[in-house]
Amino acid sequence: MLLAAEVTAAAIIIQYWTESVPVAVWIAIILLVILALNIIAVSFFGEAEFIFCSIKILAILGLIVLGVVLFFGGGPNHDRLGFRYWKEGNPVSLIDYDLREDMLIYRQGAFNPFIAKGNTGKFLAFWYAFIKSGFAFIMSPELVVTAAGEAEAPRRNIPKAANRFIYRLFAFYVLGTLVIGVTVAYNDKSLLNAINNGEHAAGASPFVIAIQNAGIKGLNHVINAAILTSAWSSGNAWLFSGSRMLYSLALTDQAPKIFLRCNKNGVPWVAVLFTFAIGCLAFLNVSSNGATVFNWFTNITTISGFIAWIVVLITYIRFRKAMIFHNMLDALPFRTPLQPYSCWFSLVVMVLVTLTNGFYVFVPSRWNVSDFLVCYITIPIFLVLWFGHKVWSRNWRWCIPIREVDVWTGKDVADAEELEYEVREPRNLAEKIWFWIV
Repeated sequence: MLLAAEVTAAAIIIQYWTESVPVAVWIAIILLVILALNIIAVSFFGEAEFIFCSIKILAILGLIVLGVVLFFGGGPNHDRLGFRYWKEGNPVSLIDYDLREDMLIYRQGAFNPFIAKGNTGKFLAFWYAFIKSGFAFIMSPELVVTAAGEAEAPRRNIPKAANRFIYRLFAFYVLGTLVIGVTVAYNDKSLLNAINNGEHAAGASPFVIAIQNAGIKGLNHVINAAILTSAWSSGNAWLFSGSRMLYSLALTDQAPKIFLRCNKNGVPWVAVLFTFAIGCLAFLNVSSNGATVFNWFTNITTISGFIAWIVVLITYIRFRKAMIFHNMLDALPFRTPLQPYSCWFSLVVMVLVTLTNGFYVFVPSRWNVSDFLVCYITIPIFLVLWFGHKVWSRNWRWCIPIREVDVWTGKDVADAEELEYEVREPRNLAEKIWFWIV
């Protein structure tokens, strides 16, 4: 469904330029290109991702610099924004004057109350944003691990990629969010139209809104194109990830064996086609507006990701106990700091956000059966699949005792494979820098 979500986002972004072409045409083109990149050969996938990610990195770095320039009034209109939008929103008309509060709505600033008033409303607004932001992270860090099976020298490259994730997280997500917060008001009309009415226009991206509001000509099209490649790249990655997970399930008899079929290039083409078929749900855009469909997909995939992370965290806690029991903890080629405490903390947070994912639908004035199902349907689906597997396999053991956890199988193969990779020794400063990057 992440594939469908990103294709939906890409279609919305394209409609910024024109709505004369049916959205189904754009969805079909995007899906077919992604399929071609995944099913022909993995090498094509890697090359495409390198190009897409390079564009994405350059774009976000450029937007951060642009945000700093606009912050200090360096745009064509020379309007020094500063932290204006953290104090208040855009000026509104008298129609928006709130007589009950005897105040202008736009003076809410960065913490615009949600559902309730005062500090309670501000906290609910923060928690709502905190939950929604999970969509950006639920399938990001584990892509590093998913690619490990097809990566060169995984014991060298996977720790490097994992350690750098936190820096990319800060640079691209935190600084990117900061730029949006200081350059676009929460009540900007273009933004609200995109959210509430599904209008495309400039509301397809807050970055584009900021550029247009600053009076910068032409750059909005460049940034919109960069954002399009980002959505396209994400869809590309999700098809790869989903198909490889399905392949892994088939390897352990938790999915039909047909998903083990590979072509001559080693691509699990049946798993790719099945994952692609689910991604075709993006065609729901044809009968509903893109914003609504995207909201469905983001809610369903976010709660699914939270549940997956709960399972991952529980699995890691038990894995770590097994490694300690067998005196194997020091044999791990990579260990993250603050364990197991950070893992337990993350587990508590994940359980909280899973249970409160749709807290807003329980407010009487906001109750909606459709929203409730979108927010919580994944929980019963997960339980049905879990218990269904127990019934199907007739295996009623709920967990393997720590002393019986197998931490040895495959280790000799991995050790032998690692010896085949050449140890890279930089010959000069340029190579040292390059080896640090890649």
